[in-house]
Amino acid sequence: MSQENSPADPPSGVGLEGLRAAAAGCRACELWEPATQTVFGEGPETARIVFVGEQPGDQEDRRGEPFVGPAGRLLDRALADAGIERRDAYVTNAVKHFRFTPTPKRRIHQSPGAEHIRACRPWLEAEFEVLKPEVVVCLGATAAKALISPSFRITKERGTLMPWTPPGVARAAVGVDEPEEDEPAQTWMLATAHPSAVLRVPDEDRPKAYDALVADLRVVAGALA
Repeated sequence: MSQENSPADPPSGVGLEGLRAAAAGCRACELWEPATQTVFGEGPETARIVFVGEQPGDQEDRRGEPFVGPAGRLLDRALADAGIERRDAYVTNAVKHFRFTPTPKRRIHQSPGAEHIRACRPWLEAEFEVLKPEVVVCLGATAAKALISPSFRITKERGTLMPWTPPGVARAAVGVDEPEEDEPAQTWMLATAHPSAVLRVPDEDRPKAYDALVADLRVVAGALA
């Protein structure tokens, strides 16, 4: 990566609000310039579950909040149907700026590149370090490939809980002989479809795709029970 596109350097020991304030001025990659603003994660520091998507969309970029557009509304409905309270969860993205292609009528979503994911990854690690979640849910292929494996395939491996160590938590634990009493013994990872993918399914097939998303989220709810 060039000097202009290098990993972010979040502050430590500042909590989520401190990280959010620092991320507002992030210039780790070029995506900050055309975007309206940084869209950091949202939710309580006590959240037991973290949802990680790809990047903010058009409405998220304008409002500065994650998952508030059509995909976010579908996620809210799916969480309710699965028995998960969104207010008890933390939602964020692998990349914190909206990457898009401008057109005369609207801004068209463009998937972030590997260089953008690498540049933004320290922010995600810093979020994990603060949250110490019990379950992390990858919403879509970009998040799953970034956090699980580049070869991960949502179509074949979705909906399965697997043991996983958040990178931020692993970094914080270096040199610590015993875990803190309030830290969970194990973090679990599960990947499922991104809500926007459900919205792109043809009308006749959308109920089936939505039910599959809800079924995966019910596995998460069971892990939290």
